[in-house]
Amino acid sequence: MFGVSVANFNYTWPQGNWNKTNCPYDHNHQNATQTSNKFNVGGSENWHYGFDYMDWARKNGPFFVNDTLVFKYDPPNQNGGFPHSVYLLPNYWSFIKCDFRKAKMIANPTQGAGEGFEFVLKKTQPYFFACGEHGGIHCNNGTMKFVVMPLKRWPF
Repeated sequence: MFGVSVANFNYTWPQGNWNKTNCPYDHNHQNATQTSNKFNVGGSENWHYGFDYMDWARKNGPFFVNDTLVFKYDPPNQNGGFPHSVYLLPNYWSFIKCDFRKAKMIANPTQGAGEGFEFVLKKTQPYFFACGEHGGIHCNNGTMKFVVMPLKRWPF
């Protein structure tokens, strides 16, 4: 079951004043278009250790079917930089526990270089993303993972 909260609408009774200032589904929201959008995961921060991607997803959503997520990250180098990857975890529990046993690697440590790796949100389903490098420690600290639930784009 899927529900949508109207708690941010700030409805006051009896005047019926709908204040949509904080509503992410407002027509003026950056993703309130009729076409698909492309999002650089992490914005200008890209995909790296120590950034809060759950917060990024909250601030940049809602996401819609056919939107594209771009994962940009530095490839491994001889200076000992930390490699990153992108995994798609199969369910909520594997996401919470950072269990990569049934996860699918969708981008290896070299695919984030240059223009990055693109992932299109094709279905209305939850997508659980995480970095699986270093035995999942980047996921386990709670930052290099996030979930998105793309919505169907309805005409306005």
